[in-house]
Amino acid sequence: MIVTRETMILDLLQQHSDTAAVLMDHGLHCLGCMLASYENLEQACMAHGIDVDRLVEDLNLFLEGQEEKE
Repeated sequence: MIVTRETMILDLLQQHSDTAAVLMDHGLHCLGCMLASYENLEQACMAHGIDVDRLVEDLNLFLEGQEEKE
């Protein structure tokens, strides 16, 4: 999976639940809230003042590292 600004948070967590740690490290702590089910990464980052480009980069690096372990 390649993560983009448009990636839905719920889809990301359903496919890769271990990315929750990356999201939380960046300040997205409300992963269980109702809005998280309907927001993409860009919307969530805008609401919380988080750099979406850095988050997307870190998520993709994390997922690449997970693939290498497999």
